[in-house]
Amino acid sequence: MVKDSDERAARPKRADARRNEENLLRAAAAVFVASGVEAPIRDIAAEAGVGTATIYRHFPTRADLVIAVYRHQVESCAEAGPALLESSASPYAALREWIGLFVDFLVTKHGLAAVLQPDNTGFQALHAYFLDRLVPVCTRLLDAAAAAGEIRADLKALELMRGVGNLCIGADSDPGYDARRLVGLLVAGLGR
Repeated sequence: MVKDSDERAARPKRADARRNEENLLRAAAAVFVASGVEAPIRDIAAEAGVGTATIYRHFPTRADLVIAVYRHQVESCAEAGPALLESSASPYAALREWIGLFVDFLVTKHGLAAVLQPDNTGFQALHAYFLDRLVPVCTRLLDAAAAAGEIRADLKALELMRGVGNLCIGADSDPGYDARRLVGLLVAGLGR
């Protein structure tokens, strides 16, 4: 019996199941940005156009859903960097747009610590995953903009990402706090 369930879990998901899961992750991310990770599951279901049972079928616990959204957002942000470098008017424009996506990601993940405690190995693994996937992307964007002479060359990706992250923290406790505006000022300050 265990062997059958293990084999089912190892099988790749059907295309429609992957699309449904993608839709749920996008809907959950949108609701998390608007209302935080403690938003009611019914709000996520309504955003996705499904019943709550569908969400629980894909993500049995809130922690499962939050972790899946987090990983999905990291992947989206990581994939966006190279695409923006190819499609933007300049490397600096690509960097600015990517930082905007990074801010959206940071807003989405607020409250993650309430779901996974920082001393939890799952939290540590997610943080390592975040760094492994996003620091190289930010480095590539910074290097391209510096090589084009658009920004100063002495900034490291992790420094910029920490600065952006710290500017986003204030949004948790003050609804009038505009992290995106402050991050925009920071990024504008990189320019030559």
